[in-house]
Amino acid sequence: MFFVLSKTLGVMLLPANFLLGVGIVSVILMATRFARLGRALAVASIVLLAICGFSPLASWLLYPLEQRFPPWNAARGAPDGIIVLGGSIDADLSATRGTPVVRNAADRIIAAAALARQYPNARVLFSGGNGNLLSNDAKEADQAGAILESLGIAKSRLMMERSSRNTQENAEFSKALVAPKAGERWLLVTSAFHMPRSIGLFRKAGFAVEPYPVDWRVGGREDLVTFGNIAVDGLGRTDVAVREWLGLLAYRLTGKIDELLPGPAEK
Repeated sequence: MFFVLSKTLGVMLLPANFLLGVGIVSVILMATRFARLGRALAVASIVLLAICGFSPLASWLLYPLEQRFPPWNAARGAPDGIIVLGGSIDADLSATRGTPVVRNAADRIIAAAALARQYPNARVLFSGGNGNLLSNDAKEADQAGAILESLGIAKSRLMMERSSRNTQENAEFSKALVAPKAGERWLLVTSAFHMPRSIGLFRKAGFAVEPYPVDWRVGGREDLVTFGNIAVDGLGRTDVAVREWLGLLAYRLTGKIDELLPGPAEK
């Protein structure tokens, strides 16, 4: 049920979808005795779409997520393993076209391949099945394996977790597949904005990992006062930020993570 709600109600609440829905309702109301309300909703939806599209709102929402964990410190030495979360590859489109199609967060795969080459003794686990509510049997991990091999990572080092549909299952299924031993150090590679939720879920699953954030969407503090000029880009970034905050809230309210905004472990 949680997965279904995240793919239905969660999607409906994203700013672009929600505000477009408000706009449609406003048009309908204008043809009724509630025309005044319809006009007010139309104005509100247009103004809010403009704010989401052009203002620094997305940067304000993403910045605390991306700043939560610092870059990984290589001074501690080589890790035993590298976990890279899915979310980069369109599994269904890849299966249809017969070749891997990377649509988002390509930094995750690039960073994982670079780390694997830097630390040749580390095992590499890709965790990602198919997160679509309605899909065929295509799995993201199947495509990721081919990409990583093409980037020079030996198949013998790769582990593919192909059953997970969301981040909670990423954590639980990765732990079951890896069976980490005491003292082992595993890196977790995912987008910086996604790292707090991911770390919270891996902690809840009892799998201690070290965050390796990539795929930043906000630069420095100057971005917090910078307006955009392409509405679709701003809307996309706002959707990403709101989805992440909604995910954190939902996971916290259901007890799947122990903090609303998980941060670095206390030393």
